Amino acid sequence: MSTQHSGSNEHIAFIGGGNMASAIISGLLKRGLPARQIQVVEPFAEQRARLEQEFQVSVSEQPGAALERATLVVWAVKPQTFREAAAQTRAHTPAALHLSVAAGIRSDSIARWLGSERIVRSMPNTPALVGKGMTALFARPAVTAADQLAVEQVIQTTGDYLWLDQEAQLDAVTALSGSGPAYVFYFIEAMIEAGTGMGLSRGQAHQLAIGTFVGASTLAQSAQEPPEVLRARVTSKGGTTYAALTSMEQDGVKQQFMRAMQAARQRASELGDEFGAA
Repeated sequence: MSTQHSGSNEHIAFIGGGNMASAIISGLLKRGLPARQIQVVEPFAEQRARLEQEFQVSVSEQPGAALERATLVVWAVKPQTFREAAAQTRAHTPAALHLSVAAGIRSDSIARWLGSERIVRSMPNTPALVGKGMTALFARPAVTAADQLAVEQVIQTTGDYLWLDQEAQLDAVTALSGSGPAYVFYFIEAMIEAGTGMGLSRGQAHQLAIGTFVGASTLAQSAQEPPEVLRARVTSKGGTTYAALTSMEQDGVKQQFMRAMQAARQRASELGDEFGAA
C-alpha cells in the first residue's frame, strides 16, 4: 500500500498542536503533503509561532470557517479540554472524518460532542516523534474502508499501527504501549544508576544501557522465537544473568510491574468516566 500523498483534495486539520500533532505533521510533510493543506488550531501563542516557523503550516488561535475544507480532523487535545474544543469546532466540520489521539475519551462521547459517527479513536506513543511509534486504532461502524485507509496513511508517517475490534481494548493498549515508553526509560534510568554505582562513568553507563535496549528490541522484533525463549537462551544456570533474574524473581519484579500496568489501565478507564460524561 502506498503511503505517498497525492495532495489533490486532502486537507488535514489538527485541533491542538503539541508533540503528537507535531510528529504527525512532520511525517505528513516528509511524505509529500503540501504545507498549505495542513492547518492547526492551537490556543497558545508560543506554540503557534513554533508550528509556523518549523512547518510553515496555517495556524489559528480558535476554530473558524477555514476548518470547513478539512477532510480529516485530528484531535490532539488533552482529555480535559476535548469537550469544550469539540463544542467550538463541530459547526465547521460536519463532513469530516475524525481521528482522536486523546487518551481515555471514548468514541461515544466524541460522537455525541461532534454530532458525527465517522470517528476513529487511537492510542499512539511518543516514539512517534522519531518515526518509531506504535499506534492502536479503533473505528466506529460508520467509518468506511476508504476512511480507514486515510487514517492508516496518516499514522504510517509516525511508525506502525494495529487495528482493534473492541474499543475497550484501548485501555489496555494505553497501559502497555501508550505509557510503555516511560517504563523503558525508567528501567534505563535504573541501569544507568546501577552502572555508575559499580564504577562506570555516567556517560559509559548511558551508552551501554541505551545500546542494550536498542539491540535487544531489534533482536526481539526480528526473531521467530518469543521473548521467554530469547531470555532463556542467555541465562545459563549459575551464571551472571541467572543471578540477576533470580534476584528480580525473588523481589517479585514481574508481578509488581504487571500491577503497575493494571494501575495505568484503570486510570485510562477513569479518564473516560471523568472527562467523557454527557
